[in-house]
Amino acid sequence: MSQEFAELHVEGKVYKLPVVRGTEGEKAIDIAKLRDESGFITLDTGYKNTGATKSAITFLDGENGILRYRGYPIEQLAEHSTFLEVAFLLIYGYLPKKAELDKFIHEVRTHTMVNEDMRKIFDGFPVNAHPMGVLSALVTSLSAFYPKAVGLDIDKEKEYLDLTIIRIIAKLPTIAAWSYKNSQGHPLNYPKNSLDYCSNFLHMMFSLPVEPYEVNPVVARALDKLLILHADHEQNCSASTVRLVGSSHAGLYSSIAAGIDALWGPLHGGANQEVIEMLQEIHDAGGNVKQFVEKAKDKNSGFRLMGFGHRVYKNFDPRAKIIKKAADDVLKALNINDPLLDIAKELEHAALNDQYFIDRKLYPNVDFYSGIIYKAIGIPINMFTVMFALGRLPGWIAQWLEMRRTKEPIGRPRQIYIGETARDYVPVDKR
Repeated sequence: MSQEFAELHVEGKVYKLPVVRGTEGEKAIDIAKLRDESGFITLDTGYKNTGATKSAITFLDGENGILRYRGYPIEQLAEHSTFLEVAFLLIYGYLPKKAELDKFIHEVRTHTMVNEDMRKIFDGFPVNAHPMGVLSALVTSLSAFYPKAVGLDIDKEKEYLDLTIIRIIAKLPTIAAWSYKNSQGHPLNYPKNSLDYCSNFLHMMFSLPVEPYEVNPVVARALDKLLILHADHEQNCSASTVRLVGSSHAGLYSSIAAGIDALWGPLHGGANQEVIEMLQEIHDAGGNVKQFVEKAKDKNSGFRLMGFGHRVYKNFDPRAKIIKKAADDVLKALNINDPLLDIAKELEHAALNDQYFIDRKLYPNVDFYSGIIYKAIGIPINMFTVMFALGRLPGWIAQWLEMRRTKEPIGRPRQIYIGETARDYVPVDKR
């Protein structure tokens, strides 16, 4: 097929810009040479209409509610796969054969321990340190414990690259659970390699040396599904941060730490926390759900229902349908009597049946249900974003790898300067 071009007419000149089409029909105009040829750049604050890269990892169609990892529908992966198998798929690009998957799982299990000197770093954090701050700092410190990973040649040192990847996947749950234990003043739990990935994390989070702890399999499976659903989401803020930091050839651990910091921002990773805070607000005001539903319809009230609708999915969030059942299973299995969860169920019913929300496609999204699940299984609000980071890790790794393997240049956005024009320095005694 012959090359298509778009034409830009500016200052009496015509510039031909190549048209690029993705495998799913996405369209773009390639402006890579625009500045060299014309002196112009494009201005797109927040990069909402800018394709920063070509990627083969995740396809997202917000208008039609489609999410696929490496071509596989999220519905099929959530139903039939496991988080570690999905991690392998995202990172290496294909579904592993049984022997490959068994080897991958075994290697993750045998690298769950963190260097004992890391405990000294934990001792330096105050009890009230936010777990995301602890998580970011400890992931950054992995570069100091494994310095060879910093200047890794990913083309010539494949075996060490694989080990670097295994280490972060294996150790992040340990670091995350320890960050929680540190905030509680509890003794730190070592991992149990006899347990699966999610059961091991739950054990490290909730077991105490004074009494036995049994992992509920329903909870472990729900958590596994949640991690799958959060594993990647195209070029979001944290994923593009990982790619941008990695484009300077910063190591994997430093790039992942940057992604964690980007996720920490409340506009990115804090949505499920906002759900619980909203439920608490409704509860503290007397628990009248209908009153707050009506307030949500009133544009002048200043009240918004958190966890409903999605800025990317204009129809429905495909992940929400999957996790709704997991949320129902968890609440049934744990038989919890929690007024906030009762309010959540009332809100869900209102949104799914009220014509106002139906017409505007304001359905409960994945953040609504994930907040409910985390609340039900005892994960505190300040750990919600940490849980998000655990799930998003494979996507960050895949994005970093793709960026390095395709030899993308160092990221260097342009700007339009709107400050003062040239002016002379005035000595301080004459100002």
